[in-house]
Amino acid sequence: MASKLPPRENTSHRQLPTHATPDMHSPNFAEALKVWCKIGLLSFGGPAGQIALMHRILVEEKRWVSEAQYLHALNYCMLLPGPEAQQLATYVGWLLHGVRGGLAAGLLFIIPGAAVILALSYIYAAYQDMPLLSAVFLGIKAAVLVIVVEALLRIGKRILKNGIMQIIALAAFLAIFLGDLPFLLIVFTAGAIGVLGVRSGDTRFAVLSSQAPEDEAAATGTKPARSLATSAAIAIAGVALWAAPIIIAALWLGSEHTFVQEGLFFSKLAVVTFGGAYAVLAYMAQQAVETYAWLTAGEMLDGLGLAESTPGPLIMVTQFVGFLGAYRYPAPLAPGTAALIGSAMTIWVTFVPCFLWIFLGAPYVERLRYNRYLSAALSAITAAVVGVILNLAVWFGVHVLFKEVTTLPVAGLEILAPQWTSLDLPALVLAIIAAIALLRLHIGVVWTVIGGGVLGIAAAEIAALM
Repeated sequence: MASKLPPRENTSHRQLPTHATPDMHSPNFAEALKVWCKIGLLSFGGPAGQIALMHRILVEEKRWVSEAQYLHALNYCMLLPGPEAQQLATYVGWLLHGVRGGLAAGLLFIIPGAAVILALSYIYAAYQDMPLLSAVFLGIKAAVLVIVVEALLRIGKRILKNGIMQIIALAAFLAIFLGDLPFLLIVFTAGAIGVLGVRSGDTRFAVLSSQAPEDEAAATGTKPARSLATSAAIAIAGVALWAAPIIIAALWLGSEHTFVQEGLFFSKLAVVTFGGAYAVLAYMAQQAVETYAWLTAGEMLDGLGLAESTPGPLIMVTQFVGFLGAYRYPAPLAPGTAALIGSAMTIWVTFVPCFLWIFLGAPYVERLRYNRYLSAALSAITAAVVGVILNLAVWFGVHVLFKEVTTLPVAGLEILAPQWTSLDLPALVLAIIAAIALLRLHIGVVWTVIGGGVLGIAAAEIAALM
C-alpha cells in the first residue's frame, strides 16, 4: 500500500507517478483542472462519499494514480487534522503537478461549497424568521441529529474494539459532559495515554495500526525529496499566510474585534480536528453559542444542516458560524460587509493549514505511517473522539427535541437538562422518520436532509390545520 513519491522539485516536465503501470495516463494541467472542477461540484455525501468519488474518477476512470498510491495518500491524510477528503484531493494534485496542482485541487474542492453556503447564509440571515424557512429547518435539525448519531455508531464500531478503547471513550464523554474540560486537553491526554499504553507492551492501544508492507524500505520511508532549508521556507511562508489576516484585522480593528476572535478560534480548531468535523462540533458549538454568542444552538444546527446538504467538506459549517458571528457583531462595518469578511476569515484560517500539512509534511510523514507510537496515539485520540461525538449527540438531541433547556447543579457541576414538558412532538416524529431513512433504509445523507426539510414544511401545514 506504500509508494514512493515522485520528485517534487522539477515539475516542468510530466512523468508517470512512481507506481504507474504502462496503461496509466499522466494528464496535463488543463485536463486535471477540469476534473478537479467536476469533483468539487459533485463532492456531496461527506468524506466517505467524496473519497469514493475521487477513487472512481482518479483511479478507475482516468487512471492518473495507481490504487497503491491512492490508498497511500489516503492513509497519510487520515493522520492529519482537518478534512481528509479535501486534503486527499490536495495530495493527489500535488503528486500530479506539484504545488500548483495541489492548490488547484484543494481550492476547487472548497470553492463550490463555500459559494453555496455564502449565498445560503445571506438568505438565512435575512429571512430566518419566515414561517416557511422555520418549518424547513425544523426538519433539517431533526435529520442532522440522526446524522450525528449515525456518525457516532460508525466511528464507534471502527475503534471501540476492546475494553481499553471503550474506557477512553467513556472517560472523554464524562470529562466534557460533566467536567466541561477543554477539548484540547482531552485530545492530548488521550494521545499520551495511547503512547504510554503501547510502550508498556499492551497491543490493545494500537487499534488503528497498519501492517508494514513486505518492502522494508517502503515501511521506513524514503529520503525526503527536498532540503531542510526548503522545508523551513515552506513552513515559514505557510504560517505567515495563515496568520496574516488575523494580524491585519487586529491592527485595523483591535484585538477584541469579532474578526480577530474568529481567526484565533478557528485557527485553534484547525490543528485539533482529528477524527473529522464531528470531533470538534460539540466544542465549536458550545464555544460559539455560550462563550462568544455568535449564534444560537438552533442556528448552529441549521448551519450543520446546510453544510451536510452542500458540496464540499462538512467543516464548511465553520463558514456559517463565522458569517453569523460577524453579522451579529459588525461594528464599525455594515452587517452584510462584516459577514462577508467574517466568512472569508473563517475559511482562510480553516483551510490554509490543510495545504500546509500536505506541502510541508508529505515527504517526511511517509516514514511515520507504520510507527507504533503514532498508531497508538491516534487510536486513543479516535476513541476519545467517540466520547466527544456522544456529547455532541446529547447536546444536539436536547436542543432539537425540547423547546426549553436549562442546567442543573449536581455535586458542584452544571448538568444540561431539558424541561420534559417542553418535548417537541413534531421534531421527535421527524427525527424518527430520519432515523428510519438513514439507519434502516440507508438513504444518503443529502436526501435525508432534503427530505427532512420537505417533511418540516408538511408538519407545519398539518399543525396549522389543527
